[in-house]
Amino acid sequence: MSDNDDKVRLDKWLWAARFYKTRALAKEAIEGGKVHCRGERCKPGKEPKIGEEYVLRTGFDERTVMVKALSVVRRGAPEAQMLYEETQDSLKRREDAAAMRKAGALGVQTDGKPSKKQRRQLFSFRDQG
Repeated sequence: MSDNDDKVRLDKWLWAARFYKTRALAKEAIEGGKVHCRGERCKPGKEPKIGEEYVLRTGFDERTVMVKALSVVRRGAPEAQMLYEETQDSLKRREDAAAMRKAGALGVQTDGKPSKKQRRQLFSFRDQG
């Protein structure tokens, strides 16, 4: 957000924008192919430009963010959120995916470990096929 922030590495910007807890994790994610720009994998030394769009995968989530400002300093979350803007489509997809995960986790209910009789039935069923 200062004048000398016009040249910043991508891994440092991702760390400053609070997508990753450490720069090493940001670098590892970039090298692992979890960060894309224009459909191509990026390198940690790439210089992000204002207006560029990046696709970031973290865990189950995939975010599409547009760079609004550059910074090499990691500050509080409200200031970090000023560095980027997530697209509406990305927000909708993440919310839908979270709802699906939540519904799926509640859908499978078991009574616990199968009894000895149930195990025998499972083994005989498996051996028949």
